[in-house]
Amino acid sequence: MVQSVLGSLVLAYRPLWGRARTLAGIELSVQSDALAPVDTLHLLRTLVELWSASSPPVLLAPQNRQLLCDMLEHAPRGTPWIAVPGAWLEDSTIHARVQAAHQRGLRLVWRGELSQLPEPDIAACFDNSLLSLAPEDAAAALQAQQTEAARATTPKPKEPALIASPVIDGQMYENLPSRALVAHCLDTHNALAIAGWPVEDVLYQLRHQPIQPSHTVIFRLMKAIDADESLEHFENILSEDPILAYRFMVYTNSAALGLRTGIDSLRRGFVMMGYGSLKRWLSDQLPHASTEPDLEPVRAAAVIRAQLTDHLLEAGIQNELRREVYLCGLFFGLGDLLGEPLGNALHRVPLSERIYDAAVLRTGPYAPPLDMALALESGDCAAIQELCETYEMDREEVNRALLRVLSSLEVVRR
Repeated sequence: MVQSVLGSLVLAYRPLWGRARTLAGIELSVQSDALAPVDTLHLLRTLVELWSASSPPVLLAPQNRQLLCDMLEHAPRGTPWIAVPGAWLEDSTIHARVQAAHQRGLRLVWRGELSQLPEPDIAACFDNSLLSLAPEDAAAALQAQQTEAARATTPKPKEPALIASPVIDGQMYENLPSRALVAHCLDTHNALAIAGWPVEDVLYQLRHQPIQPSHTVIFRLMKAIDADESLEHFENILSEDPILAYRFMVYTNSAALGLRTGIDSLRRGFVMMGYGSLKRWLSDQLPHASTEPDLEPVRAAAVIRAQLTDHLLEAGIQNELRREVYLCGLFFGLGDLLGEPLGNALHRVPLSERIYDAAVLRTGPYAPPLDMALALESGDCAAIQELCETYEMDREEVNRALLRVLSSLEVVRR
């Protein structure tokens, strides 16, 4: 692979969440330098080389008109979905290339506001849409959802009249601000996926009770103990839930265990606790564990962030420090989950000061990979480029780390 392909791009990502609230795909934003042409075929081959059958489907989102034109002109059949901003179709060159790309069998996604759908002739070139809702459409969708819920609980003679929702079945939607809109799109109108997740609204809706660890993760860890799996496997499972990992560290450092030295890592906690005590502790957690599906994207996003923070750290670092930097990424959003300042939560466990410095103060050796991981998930290409310059991080290495992490994610095909 030509070295300059990834070095001349800025990549960012956004998870696509399906009806089961699990990962359904990845939106990969791609921005090229204005003056440096990009070999799009090399880029597409790179994705093919890295992706496996279990990797998430990809929606390519070019951020430059020229890059979009190159993809539409050169991408072969079988290329991942390509997003085309609806406003760019006013450009006659892009309009013509969309039609030609459709005829070649490329899978295209129209992107824009629901209220500004394309004319039928060009709409036929798109396999799906990534739609945003204007405030009036969002209000109408919520009103329709409320009416449907009222009809389900009201005797037939008094049922309120149906209100038509503007939401179109089977499409993708982005930037939905509320949990109710997500449910309306995914559950009522069978949306293919939701780009982004309304984390703030989900946590606000669940604010009246403490966020509990995932029932699924606890049960998987108990099964792994029964199967006498390795400590590394235990750690990998526990690391999929920031709340469970945090509670485990709080417990291993509590007076209940009476250990003389502080436990500063999950691995050390397993060794000191023992399998029997670990399983009993998990059994105590299970009855109160969460089965709330809307929390799954919150946990999964924290895991992706942690993996990215780990992979962005300079090569050659010791495994013990890698596990440390992983916790730094995993625990970054812990304060929101616990409903308290992150610094307060981290002070309850004897974690490395490097984790506190990066996650709370945004300083120290772990700050660069954490800041970059946060920028990559925000989709802010300008911020990513600025961080590369500030921290002297090689853009190609950042992109390779991102693609390695994204390709390693697994999507359950149903």
